[in-house]
Amino acid sequence: MEEPLHYISIFDLSKLLKERKISPVEVTEHLLGRIDAIDPQLKSYATVMEETALDQAKKAEEQIMLGNYLGLLHGVPIAVKDLCYTQGVKTMGGTAVLENFFPTFDATIVKRFYKAGAVMLGKLNLTEGAMAGYNPKREIPQNPWKEDHWPGASSSGSGVATSAGLAYATIGSDTGGSIRHPAAVCGTVGLKPTWGRVSRHGVLDLAQSLDHVGPLTRSAIDAGIIMQCISGKDINDPTALLDPVPDMLEGLERGVKGIRLGWDPQYSSQNIEGDFASAVADGLNIMRELGAEIIEVSMPENLREYMKAWPILCSSEAAYAHQDFYPERAEEYGLWFKEWLRQGAGFSAIDYARAQERRHECNGAFMKTMDGIDLLLCPSTPRAAYPYTEQSGYGPIPQNRDPWDSRFTVPMDFSGLPTIALPCGLNNDRLPLSLQLVGHRLSEPLLIQAGAAFQSVTDFHKLRPPGW
Repeated sequence: MEEPLHYISIFDLSKLLKERKISPVEVTEHLLGRIDAIDPQLKSYATVMEETALDQAKKAEEQIMLGNYLGLLHGVPIAVKDLCYTQGVKTMGGTAVLENFFPTFDATIVKRFYKAGAVMLGKLNLTEGAMAGYNPKREIPQNPWKEDHWPGASSSGSGVATSAGLAYATIGSDTGGSIRHPAAVCGTVGLKPTWGRVSRHGVLDLAQSLDHVGPLTRSAIDAGIIMQCISGKDINDPTALLDPVPDMLEGLERGVKGIRLGWDPQYSSQNIEGDFASAVADGLNIMRELGAEIIEVSMPENLREYMKAWPILCSSEAAYAHQDFYPERAEEYGLWFKEWLRQGAGFSAIDYARAQERRHECNGAFMKTMDGIDLLLCPSTPRAAYPYTEQSGYGPIPQNRDPWDSRFTVPMDFSGLPTIALPCGLNNDRLPLSLQLVGHRLSEPLLIQAGAAFQSVTDFHKLRPPGW
């Protein structure tokens, strides 16, 4: 069955645009019409930039007609998380304190999309401050796979829009799992780059030392196309890496034959629903059949203790990032994030230093796990989408919140290692399941190569939420 226009890949769409078989204006109008028709229910967009998008689409069409084709993103409609500065357009970060903030410049990542000729559809909803709860003035995106189920945090709008065909790619940020969680529960691909591979200039902070910016797409190849555009050094971001950006799609034909793939069977199966653990194990077997060498490894034995450092680091750095507004305007924050900032402001320098020490211990132990392998395979999340109400979304912080629930994402944020989340099936409730590949520093091309190999023999990434 032929894919509808809004679901085809960037890779395929780019060919149609380059060959003038379809126009950027036609594609953009189609997606804007789809947003207008179904996003009032899904609530993925905070701001739709209709006028800007149509103007950019017309300019892209003119340039392509003149033979000035800029590359694989020329004329392709995308959207960014509403943490990314867009000149003259609201950038609220899911908050109320920034509801009237209109940046005077574009984030570097936005500039790079514009330089590539991409069409900016708008800004996507997220949890307040990119943490885990929503501000009562902001809407909660709805998981398109099942109503009143978790859409992932914090890049929930990004996951929903990508999954439901409301953009060909979106941008999320990941501090404790916020690219991979929404990608996993919404059935999309999510790529968390190496820390610093993508500039954070003009991107609102949650926790600077942990924040990553990266794409959510519907295929590994499309994630590589986005990474090619947004990666690289940036004079405006001193934390952006200076390493040259390779061809992100250079190894696609090599597959995974001979790749040493690490696997910790206990880490990947304990305290996980049976159908989820089985789907991830099946994914491992597929990689074995494709020629990967499976090597049994062990995750750090003190991982549960190390995980306790993350709330201290994240909340402390969040309090620093919001010092202009908190506590002076504390009443404007939602219950969830206000409590997170209160906790962060209450930790001492000694608390923070001790947490950093634990983080570095975790990184050292994790490097031992990664030693001798090319990639690690594990689940992306501990469970599929679960029932989720407005009350749980708006807070307060649940008393039973457990850092251990982020055991498949936080170690990679601690270390800054790149990962890719890949759809690997549906559970017994027909909700998406996801496996994760973890690479070494700057191994994004290998992750894309391995992800594309997996998707070349599976159709999980082609499954679509019913009814949309």
